Amino acid sequence: MNNLLRPAISLFVLLSVMTGIVYPLVVTGIAQVTFPEQAGGSLIVKDGKPIGSALIGQSFTDPKYFWGRPSATSPQSYNAAASSGSNQGPLNPALTDAVKGRVDALKAADPTNNNPIPADLVTASASGLDPHISPVAAAYQIARVAKTRGLPLERLTALIAQHTQGRQWGVFGEPRVNVLKLNLALDSMR
Repeated sequence: MNNLLRPAISLFVLLSVMTGIVYPLVVTGIAQVTFPEQAGGSLIVKDGKPIGSALIGQSFTDPKYFWGRPSATSPQSYNAAASSGSNQGPLNPALTDAVKGRVDALKAADPTNNNPIPADLVTASASGLDPHISPVAAAYQIARVAKTRGLPLERLTALIAQHTQGRQWGVFGEPRVNVLKLNLALDSMR
């Protein structure tokens, strides 16, 4: 029995140290050297204080800001500890009601906007944390933000263009706008 137990325990301890300590430290070290911003959480800092991450959305509901995708996390929106989708299918009445409520909120914030509402403004992403919207979703909101802030439409259009990121490596994904970065740039406009 001792002949079987000793190698098993030794192997368990060795593999635990290798996979639980050595491997994570090596990977973290490589990440810190090669991608320091991303390894640090892609934090956005303003006045020396972190105000968010470029990788996690935030809730904006004030009409003077661009709004992001809805979040499906709970108990509060954009809860990184509870990343998940709602798992509600297109025939689920709860999803239909949620989308209708979001459409109503967008229309109430800008009653004169008769353009079609982009899907990413009324549906949550799979993670429930998406910090980006499409350029079309940003453009949909220009009139409301311009009116609320008293800014010309052309300045906001240019601001969105400046903050539009292309496809990753020119191939993957779609063009996107980081809502937190856009709203920070909007706040710095005079």
